[in-house]
Amino acid sequence: MIAILFTGGTISMRHDPAAQGAVPALSGREILAATRGIEDVADVEIEEWGAFPGPHMTIERMWALRNRIRTHLCRPELQGVVVTHGTDSLEESAYFAARSLAPDKPVVFTGAMRTASDLGWDGPSNLLDAVRVAASDGAAGYGAMVAMSGRVFTGLDVTKAHTHLLDAFESPGLGPVAVVDDGEVIFRRALVPSMAPLDPAEPATPVDLVYAAAGTDARLLDASRRDARGMVVAAMGRGNVPPAMVPGIERWVADDKPVVVASRAQRGRVGTTYGYAGAARRLVQAGAILAPGRRPQQARIDLMLALGLGMGTADVRALFES
Repeated sequence: MIAILFTGGTISMRHDPAAQGAVPALSGREILAATRGIEDVADVEIEEWGAFPGPHMTIERMWALRNRIRTHLCRPELQGVVVTHGTDSLEESAYFAARSLAPDKPVVFTGAMRTASDLGWDGPSNLLDAVRVAASDGAAGYGAMVAMSGRVFTGLDVTKAHTHLLDAFESPGLGPVAVVDDGEVIFRRALVPSMAPLDPAEPATPVDLVYAAAGTDARLLDASRRDARGMVVAAMGRGNVPPAMVPGIERWVADDKPVVVASRAQRGRVGTTYGYAGAARRLVQAGAILAPGRRPQQARIDLMLALGLGMGTADVRALFES
């Protein structure tokens, strides 16, 4: 038995003349009815969890979804869980599940890049593939995954890399862990041992994210410092920022609030290669924390989970350095 949680997203949308665009319209049952052959893969049960476009998924909703997934995973009769989700925030919900749960059973997120009004609606095929993955014996131990366009990615490293193509999702520099070929799920690489899950009662919010660009200064950092509990800087390249951002980062550190530095680049790690003003080495010397292999949105989730566990700056530093 596979539980399917329908949360909304493009997979549930069709064109609305009054709105002059696509809006959520289909129920989970209607999407399931359009997914031919699913009954040959596994018995399924559905839960109409929500009807949210991807950008409407708040941290609180993501956490509630994560907790609902955990409840289903505890049911002995279930083999796995499938979640339909808006693709704009799908990677964040998948990462939340991957970093805060350690399930023996698979959790497979999926969605669609085209609506039910479009020629070539990909929702039913993606849903069928997700159920195939969740029902696969080979999925054990992979935890949270994303199944889109015949490819399967781990929730730990997947990102939406294109705005509208069907194969919009990637794991930059790594590729998929599996593919679905003629109905068969073929796992192609194993996962390296991952960090222990972070399982707070709830994530700490707000944790803000500021992007560095040419000429960026400290205004957004300073505006955020009053209310936010932590900051992630999406830095350039190896973790470097314009010099005008540095005083803002130093003021965060002086307040004993963690500042985590990731890279806005899709591939690679941040590191202390450079030593000029604003470079990652100088930021670390000032008290900032590097997030070596995490993208900014992933670092933000890890920081929310860590602060939710009551970690101080030193513990957060140890977490990211590990």
